[in-house]
Amino acid sequence: MVEFILRCLARLLLWLRYRVEVRGLREVAARGTRGIAFLPNHPALIDPILLMAVLHRRFRPRALADQDQVDRFFIRWVARRVGVLTVPSVAKHGAGVRAAVERALGEALAALRRGENLLLYPAGHAQRTWREDLRGNSGVERLLREAPDARLVLVRTTGLWGSSFSWAKGQAPSVSDAVRRGAVSLLLSGIFFAPRRRVTIELAEPADFPRGAPREALNAYLESFYNATAKRNTYVPYTPWSRGGARELPEPEPPPSVAGPLAVPASTRDAVMAELARLAGRDRVSEEQHLAADLGLDSLARADILAWLEAEFGLPQGDADALVTVRDVLLAACGQAATSEMAELRPIRAAWFRRLPHDPPPRLPRSRTITGAFLEQARATPGRAIVADQASGVKTYRDIVLALLLLRSDVASLPGDRLGLMMPASVAATLAYLATLFAGKTPVMVNWTLGPRNLVQALDLVGVRTILTLTPLVQRLEAAGHDFAAVRDRFVFLDELARRAGRGRKFRALLRSRLSWASLHAAQPSETAAILFTSGSEALPKAVPLSHQNVLQNLASVLQIVPLTQNDRLMGFLPPFHAFGITVTMLAPLCYGLPTVYHPSPTEGAALARVIAAYGATVLIATPTFLNGILRAATRASLASLRLAVTGAEKCPGQVYDAFAALCPNAVLLEGYGVTECSPIVTVTDPASPRRGAIGKLLPAFERLLTHPETGEVLPPPATGLLLVRGPCVFSGYLNYDGASPFVEAQGKTWYRTGDIVSEDEAGVFTFCGRLKRFVKRGGEMISLPAIEAAIIERLAPQGNQGPLIAVEATPHETNPELVLFTAMDVDREAVNAALRAAGFSALHTIRRVIRVPQIPLLGTGKTDYRALKAILASDRAPAR
Repeated sequence: MVEFILRCLARLLLWLRYRVEVRGLREVAARGTRGIAFLPNHPALIDPILLMAVLHRRFRPRALADQDQVDRFFIRWVARRVGVLTVPSVAKHGAGVRAAVERALGEALAALRRGENLLLYPAGHAQRTWREDLRGNSGVERLLREAPDARLVLVRTTGLWGSSFSWAKGQAPSVSDAVRRGAVSLLLSGIFFAPRRRVTIELAEPADFPRGAPREALNAYLESFYNATAKRNTYVPYTPWSRGGARELPEPEPPPSVAGPLAVPASTRDAVMAELARLAGRDRVSEEQHLAADLGLDSLARADILAWLEAEFGLPQGDADALVTVRDVLLAACGQAATSEMAELRPIRAAWFRRLPHDPPPRLPRSRTITGAFLEQARATPGRAIVADQASGVKTYRDIVLALLLLRSDVASLPGDRLGLMMPASVAATLAYLATLFAGKTPVMVNWTLGPRNLVQALDLVGVRTILTLTPLVQRLEAAGHDFAAVRDRFVFLDELARRAGRGRKFRALLRSRLSWASLHAAQPSETAAILFTSGSEALPKAVPLSHQNVLQNLASVLQIVPLTQNDRLMGFLPPFHAFGITVTMLAPLCYGLPTVYHPSPTEGAALARVIAAYGATVLIATPTFLNGILRAATRASLASLRLAVTGAEKCPGQVYDAFAALCPNAVLLEGYGVTECSPIVTVTDPASPRRGAIGKLLPAFERLLTHPETGEVLPPPATGLLLVRGPCVFSGYLNYDGASPFVEAQGKTWYRTGDIVSEDEAGVFTFCGRLKRFVKRGGEMISLPAIEAAIIERLAPQGNQGPLIAVEATPHETNPELVLFTAMDVDREAVNAALRAAGFSALHTIRRVIRVPQIPLLGTGKTDYRALKAILASDRAPAR
């Protein structure tokens, strides 16, 4: 009875907007109603509901549906009633959900073999263009292999491309927006008088279906059937008073692609090509080939490719559907992964878009602590929207106070004075950080990219017994191959703490957030605002304590150079273990009133572009690698709100400048330079006089000296030399560290030795020249070459050897250097990388090439002649092994 009522209700609601013509239904039913696999095309997210309304009474098919689309209010209950089998999207959730996909497919095919009916979409997702493209998917091939006697009924739905439930606008449709718009339009049209979209549903059971053919032939047959009557982007008005009537609109523009030759190192190209050839069962592949159409690699295979890329190259990846061609895989291997889609954006509270009159500058706090600065801002504008993301929504200062009053006692009860925080850029990370400070504990920002060995060492170094993290983050990282076995017993999940809070406790917190913040004003934060870790540039990570004044002075100094207003909206996606991430995108909103929207993954270029457009972000904070990923996936329209982008952590290539200028002609791209020990920004380009390739002028909070890197002689500008700095943003020294002091004495003062060579011109503008020590930057992380050498020697070098047998050097590639091992030993790349993994190094430390030499060249002093090795790499005359 319930299903009958649901079916009637669905048909009535659909009838108000759609005029559906069904063909072939009776003929199919006349041949029997059991053991049928219905195989439809997928022009819009609404067509499964249309099909179930048509098929359910006679056939009651079990449908395979995207878990994210089904997991909605009311829909999930209806889906359970009609036996829908949910499948997680491999494109969105990665290779970690493969087992769940296999279980769902297995259950569906078992039901089909029992004589039940199945509704299976061969494409696996909604159409991205007006024509169906099965992209090498293997669903039908597997169905025929495991249920060879099943009846196959092809279903062709025509007329929905252009619907608000389709991708006809070039982006993922918003179901909630479409439903709201439809409901309002029906009311404005007097319920029964709204224009109707004409939809045709055709069912056919072709006798010539090539059941025994290979996958390519099966998919080609299906595509031919689906596309025979396909209609282009058709707009149908929502009210009878709309002008123009039904009409055809232009098709969405394809996503931008990177033109010209790819700057991919030879060994990276060779490794990618070999892996793709292996997966496709071919002798060789070419850059232009499509993974699906040419190589037959479906979404599951592409998810495996993503997992391999992250394990092999150590760089976080986008999603499986973004990998269309071999060229895309090569870009992903170089850290330029794209994304094809993201989950539907949740509605954004109107409070986020409220502007203050006259574009006031940021309000500078008087307090000398972060907690005090936050309370100053919150007291001044408690109802102002200040942080937002898609998981938590828009939060005002008062909302944050409420969360702090609720979480503070839980955080205070966790063991240890220092609390690890392992979270992506998010509202949750911001709340957890503040709750830790207000609980009197020191936040320790946990960098999960360090690798298991360095991670354990870093936590033990500062005595962290507990790590506050998020369940979805850990699941995603473990699916990508991260190993947390050594620290899992330290995890406490913030989402579980929030769920345990009872209604009474929530109500009391709500009352206090409205009546009294006395407990927060009385809080005594630790002297250290945060502990971050270096990237292990000298064998193991060092712990960097930053004080409240370090970071507050740094932000205040930046705002003297870069003119922001309280109406700016920052886009934050750098993780808070990144000094740039915690200082600029976490503390700027809390302490200086600069609204910030977060996205948890810096590699999801398409998703970030959508968030920028949806939230009207005006300032983008990024590394060049991540900025390039956004530019590859964005359009001019999606980045139209930007007026400023600030990049740092690595040199910004000219191609990124060019791409930014093309997409954001009215915005300015600034480059800066910083180090964690300086909280972190040291120089930044003046927006009034940007200069490509320069890292800008010294912030007012710093003094500087340039010295000769060998003699220590102070060099008057203009000059090129080793940069020394001092000032209130510089840290006090490493924690629990017995190595050489990072400070030097010069001109009667104490200076922090940055280890970087810079050039300063007559105008005081700096240009970064290079690292003094032997480390390189990959994926935004510093990689220590001596640390890698030590691990290889410890595990592979024979005892009692005379002289060095190995040396590690990096290729002179500006944006994506590769690690090369020179060796006089008989050892291959696989053995070397296995030794590094055993030593606890992450995939960022993977050796890409092994070059056999008769002996390691030496200087007269007996030290390794790295200049000679660099010359070999520069000439590229040595064969890789």
